[in-house]
Amino acid sequence: MLSEQDLGLIDNAVRDILSTTGIKIEDDIVYEKLLKAGAGEGSGENVVLFPEGMIDDYLKLAPSGVKIADRRGNEWLLSSVKYPGSESVFWTGAALLYLDGQDVRFITQKDLSDFSWLVENLSEVDGVVGTSTEDTFARHRDFVGLRIMAVNTRKHLRALVFTPEGAEALVEMGKVLAGKDSLKEKPVISIGFTAHGPLRWTSLALGVFRRTAGYGIPCTINGEPMAGASSPVTLAGTIVVGTAEILSGIILNQVLEEGRPCFFNLGFAHVMDMRSGFAVTGGPENILLAMAGADLARYYKLPSVSWMCSDSLFADEQNALEKAIAASFHLFSDVNVIWGVGQLESEKALSPIQAIVDNEIIGMVRKVHGGIDVNEDTIALDTIKDVGITGNYLATEHTLANFRNAIFESSILVRKQRESKKGNSYMRENAEEYLHMILSKERKSFLSLDEEKELKKIEGYYREKIE
Repeated sequence: MLSEQDLGLIDNAVRDILSTTGIKIEDDIVYEKLLKAGAGEGSGENVVLFPEGMIDDYLKLAPSGVKIADRRGNEWLLSSVKYPGSESVFWTGAALLYLDGQDVRFITQKDLSDFSWLVENLSEVDGVVGTSTEDTFARHRDFVGLRIMAVNTRKHLRALVFTPEGAEALVEMGKVLAGKDSLKEKPVISIGFTAHGPLRWTSLALGVFRRTAGYGIPCTINGEPMAGASSPVTLAGTIVVGTAEILSGIILNQVLEEGRPCFFNLGFAHVMDMRSGFAVTGGPENILLAMAGADLARYYKLPSVSWMCSDSLFADEQNALEKAIAASFHLFSDVNVIWGVGQLESEKALSPIQAIVDNEIIGMVRKVHGGIDVNEDTIALDTIKDVGITGNYLATEHTLANFRNAIFESSILVRKQRESKKGNSYMRENAEEYLHMILSKERKSFLSLDEEKELKKIEGYYREKIE
């Protein structure tokens, strides 16, 4: 997406902003630590300037590859360097609302439980992101949510953080979930936060970074500028503002914990619809910003994150269109972590039906991204000769041995003739049937009795501590 010249121009502008305009740091402890680490004082309360040498020195401390894990035994090294076997992973996203059929409501603990269980059974989804639950006290939603997710899925858990104290609880719970390993050795949880710009890190974000430092927990550093509102209306200007926010966040995290694994996330950037003031998340500009973010992450030798979302209010054709285009371009741009499975309504809502559709989209895009495997076995020269002229390949050993890997098998797509009376005629009907089947399966906790007891003990302690 960006040429070397483009990257150089953007980098120069970012360094200019960081060294002359600076970043507001709304946490006195972090502010003092940055000054001691070589930052300068800017013109304004708690504004720091990042000199050229400091930028380079601290960016070098952030690893180019971030390891994440799950409780199924999977590990991924998500790296800015493309290597054989490297891949992109797909996660869900945070929201406030739950679209159950055509009815929408605030998300409850049961909804989070059901959604996590659904994701456990979706083959193409690699992680679950925490979310708000209306029937939980607001300041407890992070650690209560993490426990609910851990009960219902073994996939990677990206906790949503509501308070710095809640972040402490997440760390303690993460230690339990990592088992005999440290969180650095087995990072089954990760966290992150967004700069509330322009060019500003809030006390909440900085408190979260401070309370989770020292454990090697992967941290997503989000620049979430909105073109035309919190950043220039031009995409290049938005990229500069977002990148300045992200780099400052990575630097301050390295000051707090040298070598902390960090993700570079420009992929959450938005644009404003100038007629309505609406924050667009499913437009072509969002895709361009995510692709540019992947290029910049590689430029700074950091792994990248993006968000595939839709502005549609329902799990409908618009949602499928916007999600499919985003998933394709993000994957082919080698974004390391792609959020948004199940999301709609400009990131405000989750839909289990949409999660099933997204799972199908990801499977198809991954199939295309995998390309065509060409070797002696796949060329099948001997089989072609054996079948000869006017024969058929259906009954051959080669077909039996290879058809599952050769042809994408769909769970919900309609693949039948119009005159067929068997099965459903619409993809949505198949998705609804699939959802019913998953939620009807016998469910068991993915925590041992000891783990469940320990998590509830931690939850009880922080329920009393955080009022």
